[in-house]
Amino acid sequence: MLALERRNLILEKLQEEKRVVVSELSQLYSVSEETIRRDLDKLEKEGLATKSYGGAVINEDVGIDLPFNIRKNQNVQGKQKMAELAASMVNDGDHIFLDASTTAVFVAKALKEKERLTVVTNSMEILLELADVSGWNIISTGGVMKEGYLAFLGARTEEVIRSYYVDKVIFSCKALNEEMGIMESKEAFGTTKKAMIGSGKMRILVVDSTKFDQTAFSVAGQLRDIEMVITDKKPSEKWLRRFSEHKIECVYPK
Repeated sequence: MLALERRNLILEKLQEEKRVVVSELSQLYSVSEETIRRDLDKLEKEGLATKSYGGAVINEDVGIDLPFNIRKNQNVQGKQKMAELAASMVNDGDHIFLDASTTAVFVAKALKEKERLTVVTNSMEILLELADVSGWNIISTGGVMKEGYLAFLGARTEEVIRSYYVDKVIFSCKALNEEMGIMESKEAFGTTKKAMIGSGKMRILVVDSTKFDQTAFSVAGQLRDIEMVITDKKPSEKWLRRFSEHKIECVYPK
């Protein structure tokens, strides 16, 4: 097993159990305890875990970016419900943007019953997910591949996005804040989503409830920039009032 693969497995275990023990991991992966300690050192340096006596605990800071394959397995049920709601907003023949979020991958899966869609995306994972769909027009933005994210980013990506105007932009975010708006942990993701927001007729933010009242590094847009929010459960009355003020339709599983 490669060290990176083992660290990802350790990270998955941390996500599920919140803490891990060196001796147990050593037996589980058939490596020395010293090797496991080096793995935990690496995860701590990346800000993903905090070492403790005999093991480590998960770093649950919302500003930390977990690897794509880890994020994809978080809140699967909630993402599926949100994806079904998002798919119900799309009509046959629509032109849509899908961003490189893990949530958008679930939306892509839920859209497969639609016909004649044109999908523009900067997500390698979505391109692979839709590779076997017939009758659609699938367009990759291209750009620079961001390591660990399966996302195309950069000036070229944004230039391609701005060359289109779509019926619906479907995207997610790292944090949603009343004052700062729609936020991302990295500037490149923020500017890419800002380009998408400016290139669509209807902007649909698909974001789970844990992202509300959080902050992140880069501002991707304001509440006034979107027409709809889809989330996994009913937001607080404060947020419902704020959405109403901005004439944003809020959709969630009933």
